[in-house]
Amino acid sequence: MQSVRRQAIEALRRRLIRRSPPRSASSVHSFTTLTRQTTCGPHCHATFSAPWAATQSRGAKTLGSDVRLGNVILRKGRIYQVIKAQHSHQGRGGATIQVELRDVDTGNKTVERFRTDEAIEKVFVEDKTFTFLYKEGGSIMLMEPETFEQLEVSEELFGKAASYLKEDMAVTLQYYDGRPMSASVPTRVTCTVVEAQAHTKGQTVAPQYKRVVVDNGLTIMAPSFVEAGDHIVVNTMDDSYITRA
Repeated sequence: MQSVRRQAIEALRRRLIRRSPPRSASSVHSFTTLTRQTTCGPHCHATFSAPWAATQSRGAKTLGSDVRLGNVILRKGRIYQVIKAQHSHQGRGGATIQVELRDVDTGNKTVERFRTDEAIEKVFVEDKTFTFLYKEGGSIMLMEPETFEQLEVSEELFGKAASYLKEDMAVTLQYYDGRPMSASVPTRVTCTVVEAQAHTKGQTVAPQYKRVVVDNGLTIMAPSFVEAGDHIVVNTMDDSYITRA
């Protein structure tokens, strides 16, 4: 008797499946959402819909070799900003990086040395874009491009990159806890060569480089064919020549 009943139920199920139209992706999604709400309770859908990033921490591990000027890091329970960074190699001791750090709360500075493979906790900062207006003394005037509000910051935020500032250049301020901690300029900037040694043709196969002075006063190593008046693209991270503009 039970076997007959099971056969009748199975036959009815098959007929219903044949008559039912195929479900779209949206209906499957609705069904899945409904199932989650039904099985987990009224608050379960919010949990499944939350973005992945919402569960992530504010910091991330990075290697000592990746520490750069302007980075904000967590060190010995305190927040520091990297104001200088210099890589070095000490024979059998391996490669290291010497950094000068500024405590963001007290302003005190300290010098430390990291191994290039050492894990450093980097603190996430908020990037905001501004337009450079002009420099006055040790201050730099910026403008928020949407509200046109002006902001005065210290030239120290830019470090050596302040030499590349040009009118209407888009720059980035890095904010931590609502305060601007550092500033950066575009990685590639076009400069005009104002001084260059005369090009001397030689028989050497290796490319020859020479010192040239660009319009912001910096000295750049450039190929021997670069002459005064040329426009060149410079990497602002290490003041290196990229190409002729």
